[in-house]
Amino acid sequence: MLSRIPWVVGSCGLLSAIGAEFDRTRPFAHMVIGTAIHLEPKTAALLLTLRRGGAEIIAAGNLNSTQAETVDYLRAHGVRVVGSTTTDHDTHLAELERVLDAEPHLLLDNGGELFERYLARPYERLLGGTEETTSGRMRLEPLRAELARPVLVVNDSPIKQFAENTRAVGLSVLESFLRITNRTPHGARVTVLGYGACGRGVAECFRQAHAVVSVIEVDPVARLRAHLDGFDVLDRATALSSAEVVVTVTGARDVLLPEDLALLKNDTILANAGHFPDEINLGDAEVTPGAEGIDTVRLVDGKRLYLLGGGHMVNLAGPRALGNSVESMDLGFALQSRCLEAVATGAVGPDSCVVPVPTAIDERVATDYVALRSTSV
Repeated sequence: MLSRIPWVVGSCGLLSAIGAEFDRTRPFAHMVIGTAIHLEPKTAALLLTLRRGGAEIIAAGNLNSTQAETVDYLRAHGVRVVGSTTTDHDTHLAELERVLDAEPHLLLDNGGELFERYLARPYERLLGGTEETTSGRMRLEPLRAELARPVLVVNDSPIKQFAENTRAVGLSVLESFLRITNRTPHGARVTVLGYGACGRGVAECFRQAHAVVSVIEVDPVARLRAHLDGFDVLDRATALSSAEVVVTVTGARDVLLPEDLALLKNDTILANAGHFPDEINLGDAEVTPGAEGIDTVRLVDGKRLYLLGGGHMVNLAGPRALGNSVESMDLGFALQSRCLEAVATGAVGPDSCVVPVPTAIDERVATDYVALRSTSV
């Protein structure tokens, strides 16, 4: 089978331009960059761009999102990849430790796990790095004083929020639902838990696919926004008991609990679009793995539910997952590249610890992307 990776890498116009610049400027010369990130074709484009800047890369994946083909491709192109696809938490943590064994100068984190574990085994030469997710920012905010290094949170960029989280996540979650289940959302009752940037995209994409969408949200202001956006904002019990599909997308743990599962109808489909596989708590339910990432969940009362992707990020779970669009990730990974460049060159200091992307970087990436797209017209 021919690889999709060259197509994806070649489609990342911003990263290609940044890579050509990095060939000349070499901002990461003599540096090691450590990362634990979803290893799929678009992250291959990012890591190879950083390699062009002179970096030695040591990379581990995330739970249930590492694609073996991408691992092979990266290794063939000089990236040291630790481990491969795993759904075992202990194995994943051991791989993080192996990344930190290399004492990277920069960390490209995805969930705050590398920085958190660095604090348990600190070393001198860490300059700082980036954090990709809201989940990671929540984990690292209480640790600012201990980190005392620049850590730029890419997910807090407005570009990342509207281009990837709202638009691209919604599309990729819908695409994954269609691909995994081969079910139509037309007329189906879909309940979305969480109405942040990602939740808004998920709710809107299912609505545009002609589903009947309700939202559960704990934040009163976000609930108001969902209401004004035209969604049913029901009480929790009503929204769950009427649902045929339930999607969690919050970045928090235990969003859907065993007592919530008891409210669901027989044959309800469950999916998680949050970063960690902890949003859906199945309690003592019996889980039978199924083909194509559809697990059967049997509750103690005999009710049958279906869980997609083992509760991992549904848009990146499984060997055929595509994830977010190339264009959205090209933008997000351009931000990553520029933020790591800023840390490596000393353009940001320790006061920029767990803070959003600097405005100047947002503006540069936005300007470059529009210019790139305009020249292709």
